[in-house]
Amino acid sequence: MFLCFFKECSKKTKTDDQENVSADAPSPAQENGEKGEFHKLADARIFLSDCLACDSCVTAEEGVQLSQQNAKDFFRVLNLNKKCDTSKHKVLVVSVCPQSLPYFAAKFNLSVTDASRRLCGFLKSLGVHYVFDTRIAADFSILESQKEFVRRYRQHSEEERTLPMLTSACPGWVRYAERVLGRPITAHLCTAKSPQQVMGSLVKDYFARQQNLSPEKIFHVIVAPCYDKKLEALQEGFPPALHGSRGADCVLTSGEIAQIMDQGDLSVKDAAIDTLFGDLKEDKVTRHDGASSDGHLAHIFRHAAKELFNEDVEEVTYRALRCGAFTPVTIERAFLSQDKLTCVYLSGCLNGRGQAQTPDGHADKALLRQMEGIYADIPVRRPESSAHMQELYQEWLEGINSPKAREVLHTTYQSQERGAHSLDIKW
Repeated sequence: MFLCFFKECSKKTKTDDQENVSADAPSPAQENGEKGEFHKLADARIFLSDCLACDSCVTAEEGVQLSQQNAKDFFRVLNLNKKCDTSKHKVLVVSVCPQSLPYFAAKFNLSVTDASRRLCGFLKSLGVHYVFDTRIAADFSILESQKEFVRRYRQHSEEERTLPMLTSACPGWVRYAERVLGRPITAHLCTAKSPQQVMGSLVKDYFARQQNLSPEKIFHVIVAPCYDKKLEALQEGFPPALHGSRGADCVLTSGEIAQIMDQGDLSVKDAAIDTLFGDLKEDKVTRHDGASSDGHLAHIFRHAAKELFNEDVEEVTYRALRCGAFTPVTIERAFLSQDKLTCVYLSGCLNGRGQAQTPDGHADKALLRQMEGIYADIPVRRPESSAHMQELYQEWLEGINSPKAREVLHTTYQSQERGAHSLDIKW
């Protein structure tokens, strides 16, 4: 049964354990061979101030599972790899969200590329085998979202209202839409999977095959800027291609990784981020064209302008309005005449409370401004320019529009039936 379903959320009160320090998860600085005393890192908790995933959207069972999404699980696998029979070892893979890297760059006063190398070198010193950037997964998510919008636009009619299309990789918003807003909204959610979900399939399916490993032999950790990503790891379930294995086994926030680094040895050798393509390494960090997230809105708008109107759009201009915690924005272009594309925009992934908060739990606005500046300086690379996307579509997914591509890259939504009908909503 769902907790407080459809009721007004009551904000939880944080305990004195606000710095997320608990006594079961090992600290690398204190590790001593097979025996060691370790500091605790806090159990994962989701607060209303951290995200949209309040108790109304989380089941009791999910609450238990969320409590296991912490550094203790990560260190459990690290320790098992050191102690147990090698036949029981797991390949440890860590995938880092691009929006986490400005946090580490600000923390260590390094460039984003150097910060990624510092982070990668540290994780490998702990016993992690591969460290990936999730940008390639975002490439898939953006490209599939672009195609879906064009398809919906062409199918839209008074009888079949396929627009607007709501595109969001924010799991808190998606969960809120599914369990509170219901069918009138979920019918308009873009079905393309989020970068985290796609990365799970890339690691546990494509990469596993390249390494001749079964999915369960890989322990996949996501480093993300917000606590909602822990919830998303549970939302995904068990994709058929992964044979009963989750795409992401554990999600740690940037702040949780920073705590581990603070307790560890940072004098380790830096290492370049790995790629899914053999010994090839990431020579520099790039990003998508978003202010603080992966920029689905801008990418879809440009693609639709070209595909539907044969217009090349370089600069996308936003006009912001105010509406409580959300910021509705309109994007206007002359060739659209009176039409407007309207969306709801939150502060983006950089603002995730897993990294952009003060020790007392409030938003760290100074740090956020610093991270926004760092992120803006990262070179932009559009997903269409990726040299590996066509290769992956053909070798991994059996073609761009194949049934396998649809299965792996798209999802469905579950929702409660609400009283309102989509035709009654004043878009």
